[in-house]
Amino acid sequence: MNQIYKITAIAVMAAFLVQCSPKATAPLVESPNVTETPPPTPEPPNPCKSFSDLSGNDRDKAETAFVLYKDQMKYNNYKAALPIWRQAYTMAPGSNGRVKSHFDDGVTIYSKMIQETNDSTQKRLYVDTIRMIQAKREECFGADASYIGQKAFDYYYNLSGLVPEREIYETFKKSVDMGNGKMEYFIVNPFTKLLYDMVQAEHLSKEEGSKYALLIDKAVKDGLANCSGNQCDAWRVISEYAPDLLESLEGIDGFYDCEYYAGKYYAMFKAHPDSCDIVNLAYRRMVRGKCAETDARLAEVTKEKNGKCYVAPVATGTLSQAYDEYGKGNYNGAIKLFEKYVDETADKEKKAKILLIISNIYYGDVKNFPKARQYAYEAAKQKSGWGEPYILIGKLYASSGPLCGPGRGWDSQIVTWPAIDKWEYAKSIDPAVAKEANSLIGRYRQYMPNREDVHQRLMTPGQSITVGCWIKETTKIRTSD
Repeated sequence: MNQIYKITAIAVMAAFLVQCSPKATAPLVESPNVTETPPPTPEPPNPCKSFSDLSGNDRDKAETAFVLYKDQMKYNNYKAALPIWRQAYTMAPGSNGRVKSHFDDGVTIYSKMIQETNDSTQKRLYVDTIRMIQAKREECFGADASYIGQKAFDYYYNLSGLVPEREIYETFKKSVDMGNGKMEYFIVNPFTKLLYDMVQAEHLSKEEGSKYALLIDKAVKDGLANCSGNQCDAWRVISEYAPDLLESLEGIDGFYDCEYYAGKYYAMFKAHPDSCDIVNLAYRRMVRGKCAETDARLAEVTKEKNGKCYVAPVATGTLSQAYDEYGKGNYNGAIKLFEKYVDETADKEKKAKILLIISNIYYGDVKNFPKARQYAYEAAKQKSGWGEPYILIGKLYASSGPLCGPGRGWDSQIVTWPAIDKWEYAKSIDPAVAKEANSLIGRYRQYMPNREDVHQRLMTPGQSITVGCWIKETTKIRTSD
């Protein structure tokens, strides 16, 4: 039996070895090339997912959150709106796929949160969040000139002090460049004010400042000429602000060229050819712009100036030289010579007169209001009971609206209060200026804030307040109504 088992086992083993051994006689057959299809790459999550991309229940949740946070925003409940907005935004940042509500509303909500906290660290975190929302919006919907302008607008009004001045300026500039010089009406005033401030602080070169100042000037003219509907009202408001601020830059030597001065003042001369004041102004400005003597426009103005507008000089020496330099549009040179004359004369009456002339040059020509005030006060010291210097200081304050705040807002309105203070004082010490003072008070009273504006700021008429900007004087709150 054992013998039979052994034989059987040997036979099975032999058969196994035969099967496992290579068959020398069998031909090798190559397998055909088979290209394997790689597994599909999963699509990345849609960063701009809209309501339509969500399933039934999630879509309902996102759309409900959208409606609810909108309701909270309607009643200015921004703190309550924030978590609901966050849910809607997280689930479907692209909302319905067309409007940018989630992005724009998010910026609005976080801007309001910035205003409601005094925690500087928290403010910075909110700003970072706003930047992320804006980046996501641009990723989903792109960024045209209008949107970039809106972003700059938000930075300027809502995030000033948190976003660097240079970045705000560059954002405005990017919008203008993208639009090939064309500007949305809502950016003109803030861009003008920022440009003015940066030029005055020498944070911009004259060349760049002049380039964009001229683009702003053109945009205002084009806006008025081509507007329609309600936008015309906006452009009219702009035209009462931006050009005045751009004109203030004329006080910087070499800022504008001949074409700017000739385009503006030659046109003024043609409109008022019989006014020697205008003739002389046009001449000074065009010479200041270094218009060539061969320029036909300057030649025409010069002819009128030397003809019917000629006035024989009454001064001699230093004073004569000062008037000559002023007549040529060399304002800084004229000021130095007038100052020299003040130092040379012992006559206080003459000192007072010349100091007030210097003040007027700083006011009307150089556009340096702090310097104009300084010399007006110096003039008043030389002649007691003289109201004219205070009339001028009041004009400086009243003219500071564009310098102190863009547009017709609070900062540009409250300058009327210290202005009226100066005119009231002028007529109290000098009856000779009472008529002019009363006229100015009556004219500018309408530009004061109204009662509602005052109450919204939790203030009351009669309350003391310090007007900032360059003025920095304490006055009393008054209303136009």
